[in-house]
Amino acid sequence: MDFLNTSNNFPDVSQATEDGLLAVGGDLSPERLLDAYQKGIFPWFEDDNTILWWSPDPRFVLFPEDLKVSKSMKQVLRNTDFEVTVNTNFEAVINACAAANRPGQDDTWITKGMIEAYTKLNQLGYAKSIEVWLDKELVGGLYGIDLNNGVFCGESMFTKVSNASKVGFISFIQNTNYKLIDCQVYTNHLESLGAIDIPRYQFLKYLI
Repeated sequence: MDFLNTSNNFPDVSQATEDGLLAVGGDLSPERLLDAYQKGIFPWFEDDNTILWWSPDPRFVLFPEDLKVSKSMKQVLRNTDFEVTVNTNFEAVINACAAANRPGQDDTWITKGMIEAYTKLNQLGYAKSIEVWLDKELVGGLYGIDLNNGVFCGESMFTKVSNASKVGFISFIQNTNYKLIDCQVYTNHLESLGAIDIPRYQFLKYLI
């Protein structure tokens, strides 16, 4: 594991610890973040003073063609009053993700510094939000990084109404042409939608 300053580069991902921790420190500049994602690395931490960088092996991903939509969700999608938009209110989505209550987590990893950094990436055209509306109220959504190479790196999602985030996630995947959705680490929710673990070396090939 390496300690970064504001100028040195990331070590090779093969140097990550068994749980995927690769480096500590550095900054959240657009240049640093884009370099990280293009190398299969992402930040995940709870304190703006201690930035942690990860590259887990295996990597949890979803191939869009393997997306699983249950019979009940298909019915929701057909009969829904939800409206799904893209990039109409990034700041509202990332702040809602930061405020969402999550089982087993006492605090959010989406810190003030993260919000500022990803909002800047959104303004530069790299971070993207998906909004889910019901009666003109934002009730769900997700955001992530579009690497412009066919890979979308999902970061976080939130829901205030049952099925809202699922509707946003499924609709987004079904209406785009990504070859891979990077889900980073395992969750039951994303596994139910078809996400699987693949070796890190295989994941990295999709980033080239």
